[in-house]
Amino acid sequence: METVVQWVCTSWTKRSRGGLAASHRNKAPMAFPLPPVAPPFVHSVLMYEADGFRPHFETHEGPPDSGSDTGVLLHEADGLLRVQLTVTPFGMPRRWRRPPAVRLARGEWLRWQVNYRFAGTCSGDWTYRLDTLNIANGPAPTDLFLGAPTTHVDERAALR
Repeated sequence: METVVQWVCTSWTKRSRGGLAASHRNKAPMAFPLPPVAPPFVHSVLMYEADGFRPHFETHEGPPDSGSDTGVLLHEADGLLRVQLTVTPFGMPRRWRRPPAVRLARGEWLRWQVNYRFAGTCSGDWTYRLDTLNIANGPAPTDLFLGAPTTHVDERAALR
């Protein structure tokens, strides 16, 4: 499997829900240039309100672990990569109906977005997160995810 995965996770609190702070948060990219690594690999990008949404990068060589604890289920058959995003059971709103899995032919890529609201365990304050999964079936140029995806799944919901 020559899968290239880029997870972009943006996290914030109510301080960035409106006004100039929300404008700054909304400027956080959904994709970044890929590192010059041969597939398969996972490129994680984390951005937090506390440090002005500055991206923090991690790269893990090798295929992504496929399972519900990783957030994505992958299966390759007949040259197609089947991708199904799993949602965290702790985030709101609940998603009772989910989009079907997406099948990617070699050279195609997918952008899947989902957002959450979480209740704080100590203070009870809410935090919010937007996850963007960019995934390609096959080798990818470093700028691939900066363009338009072959398929886009948008599960973003109103987060009150």
